[in-house]
Amino acid sequence: MPALIALAAAFLAELLHQGGALNPVEQRLQDAWFQWRGARAEARQVLIVGVDEDTLAAYPDEPMVFWTDRLARAVVRLQAAGARVVGLDMLLSISPERWLGRLGGELQRAARDYDRPFREALNAGRLVMVATRSGSGERESDYLLPSPDYLLALPNFDIPGHIALGDLLDEGDGVIRRHLVGPVAATGVRLPDAGVPALSLPALLAVRAAGLDPAAGEWVLGGRKVGLRDTAIPIPYLGPPGTFPRLSLKDLAGEEPLTAAIRERVRDKVVLIGATAAGLNDEHFTPYATRVFSGRGPLMSGVEIHANVVESLLSGERLAPLGDRARPLLLLLLAGLAAAAFASLPAWQGGLAWLAGAPLLALAGFAAFGAGVLVPAAAGATAAGLALLGTLGWRLTGEERERARLRQLFGRYVSDQVVDALLRSGSRPELGGQSQTVTVLFSDIRNFTTLSERLDAKEVVEMLNTYFERACAPLLAEGGSIDKFIGDAVMVEFGSPLPVPDHALRAVRAALALRDVAAEFAGWMRQRFPDRDLPPFAVGIGLHSGEAVVGNIGSSSRMEFTAIGDTVNLASRIEGMTKQLACAILISEATLAAAGAGLVCGRSELVTVKGRAAPVRVFEVLGLETGDEHDA
Repeated sequence: MPALIALAAAFLAELLHQGGALNPVEQRLQDAWFQWRGARAEARQVLIVGVDEDTLAAYPDEPMVFWTDRLARAVVRLQAAGARVVGLDMLLSISPERWLGRLGGELQRAARDYDRPFREALNAGRLVMVATRSGSGERESDYLLPSPDYLLALPNFDIPGHIALGDLLDEGDGVIRRHLVGPVAATGVRLPDAGVPALSLPALLAVRAAGLDPAAGEWVLGGRKVGLRDTAIPIPYLGPPGTFPRLSLKDLAGEEPLTAAIRERVRDKVVLIGATAAGLNDEHFTPYATRVFSGRGPLMSGVEIHANVVESLLSGERLAPLGDRARPLLLLLLAGLAAAAFASLPAWQGGLAWLAGAPLLALAGFAAFGAGVLVPAAAGATAAGLALLGTLGWRLTGEERERARLRQLFGRYVSDQVVDALLRSGSRPELGGQSQTVTVLFSDIRNFTTLSERLDAKEVVEMLNTYFERACAPLLAEGGSIDKFIGDAVMVEFGSPLPVPDHALRAVRAALALRDVAAEFAGWMRQRFPDRDLPPFAVGIGLHSGEAVVGNIGSSSRMEFTAIGDTVNLASRIEGMTKQLACAILISEATLAAAGAGLVCGRSELVTVKGRAAPVRVFEVLGLETGDEHDA
């Protein structure tokens, strides 16, 4: 049954994972792993040129639409310093020429000359620009492209080769965790034609930096194959905001020559120009910004998010989720271990084990994260939790039902500890009858006939119920199975229904305790019936050890679980000899041998009992050599 529970738990956890129900937890865990790790690596492929506060302060009175001359100067200088490719993460949907075109005259003609360096940089293929998409992407009107003045300046009017999509992938909670190589094609939407962008900005920059054809559809970048049809890929952020090296656009757009230090930083880099000043509102939530208990962390600029993606594509670094084969196997393994453990633990211990195991799974996920693997820790904890619930349900409907059945069979006769031990042992008594080695104890009340003559019927019942209530406690405490009450007598087996090796010693201890109970009860009798001239209350106890047949005995309409055989008969006969020998407790030689050393015995007699031709040696038991309260 635990195997079926594990299989069902793993299957349900896999369904929840694939259905996205566990995404909020998985995402928060992965965010925490990024935060715990801090800076993971050093950027080697990408440099950011930021439109920062210093740049804004240098040109306070000029609208950014008129910055194209400075952007052109920065692009040319970056190319001269050895940059592999330059990307502009700013959507220039209007040009200075169109801005001033409404005024006409000299201003419009001046704007053409003003913007010429920028268009020349575009025509030379030195710059990748961005567009954005709205709607499904199936129509050209779904795309907001750069100004037509800039599109006309592209080499061969090659929009897919020089214009990329700068949109970031928001998965519903506002946090950027993954990226798409082909944001449109990956969704299954057909591109309208070649006149719209097909690749994301990071993908097009990486393809151009590697010297590959943007129209190929599939590329090998960083030793890994990527393509337009790829599903969303986790972004392996190198570190929190500010991890990537950056320069200020002000340092590149001026007239001063570039320093050797700047040239060295630019050489052989993919350069991204974008807004880094907080006032430009291009900041986003990333895994470093989410917090569970303490507000939010720092936001990351869009250009730095793109820089992380470019770096990962060119370096080959990935955060690879477990595959569709490995993940179900992992969930099945966790569910199997959980079901096996929970099946043998009490419910509260199983709950505590799951609560302790969930953080351990998170730590294991963090260790795998360090190796570049995203383990679904929440799905694993869910599989284990479902296994716990399934195991508890099985035990409630199966094991607990069996427990109830056993308690119904034996609850009146044996202690709860014996029933629990039966359940733990995994063995069940054969109700049809089986041979077991047991010690049988018989005990009856001395002078019961006289007592019953001097008390009325209600008082006799009161006496018996009060006495047996007290007498049963030590019998059950030693693991005895109270077989039946026969008038004033009680029959008890030790070693049944659960076999125990020390059944004889248990029976002797129970007999000594029963003798003490009888002595205490004698005081109760004197107080309850002070004027009845009753004989002193006392009991006789006889014990014998040997083989007996234990099982359900009776007819189809009435059965009882009992023991029969010569061992039972002899124990009853030995109890009957206690009055004749004036002993409280008599045991057979077999019981003495089975109980082992440590018994304090009194007289020993060879007696002849009814039904046996051979005499039987019996021993009076006075106490134990353990120094306890039963010692004589």
